[in-house]
Amino acid sequence: MSSRQGLEYLSGFSGARVAVVGDVMLDVYLWGQVSRISPEAPVPVVSVDRRTSCLGGASNVMRNLRTLGAAAYAYGVVGDDEAGRELADNLKEFGVFDDGIIIDSSRRTTEKKRIVAGSQQLLRVDTEDTFEVDNNIRKRLVEKVISRIRAGELDAVIFEDYNKGLLSAWMLNEIICEAKKHGVITALDPKPGSLEPVKNLSVMKPNRVEAFALAGIADDGAMIDVRNNTLLHTVADKLLDIWEPELLLLSLASQGMALFRKGREVEVIPTRAREVFDVSGAGDTVTATYTVSAISGAPARIAAEIANRAAGIVVGKVGTAPIMFDELKKSFDTEE
Repeated sequence: MSSRQGLEYLSGFSGARVAVVGDVMLDVYLWGQVSRISPEAPVPVVSVDRRTSCLGGASNVMRNLRTLGAAAYAYGVVGDDEAGRELADNLKEFGVFDDGIIIDSSRRTTEKKRIVAGSQQLLRVDTEDTFEVDNNIRKRLVEKVISRIRAGELDAVIFEDYNKGLLSAWMLNEIICEAKKHGVITALDPKPGSLEPVKNLSVMKPNRVEAFALAGIADDGAMIDVRNNTLLHTVADKLLDIWEPELLLLSLASQGMALFRKGREVEVIPTRAREVFDVSGAGDTVTATYTVSAISGAPARIAAEIANRAAGIVVGKVGTAPIMFDELKKSFDTEE
């Protein structure tokens, strides 16, 4: 992909309209310094200087879509609590359309609180409920998404599964069926053990750990060349057979990404990360960037390259950080 090609596809990001259906979360960070060990137990004492919060989980995908210039529509569930209200405020701050966020007073908003000393994360505390969301709420969400698809208001639907009780196979099947009729792209970021296989997705994007778990195959950890990794190819073939997505995009950490399609040779996209500080949210960035690139007309290989480039930028940041359109554009501008 030439820089000129990349910039051409980036120019279409602002016209993209994407719904994200999935487990929304609030990421909270307590920032401070360690100067002593607790006299009560052999643990560091963190003197907290400040607290910040940001969108996590499915809502981080929404945030990435907005910072890339696309329109984002949120579909998910929060509790009737302070974390839910803070999450809603964050969605509004980024201009995410949040009429698809439903308050369920029977559950707590998923909140992940991280304690960070300097740039080192010491501890994460999760507050969440993972029992299944009531089917009446699920039906309302499905109806909202399908209504927007039928009105011609969406170019893509992303399903973000963190196994927190929202998504089910019947929800995805109903939305995918309607999306396919209207030429709307569908993408799934899956979580092993959460969903029964669904078919006809435009793209499925697990990471290596998720892919092996979804295929029910033990990972031997071999870091050999992706093109010659027989076990990895076996995993990919199994997922293509069972889930039948048009494309399978595997995130492979330091090995970059691999694009699998039934009956075709694997396409490998080497990593672009120069320095890795924090991989939190990098998968969300890949999903959002790949999707808007595909909406903009980029072929699968180029869309994956653009997404890989975006991931290489965000892992160089501390905390769950989105990709900014200007820094992605600059990465093309600075190349000869």
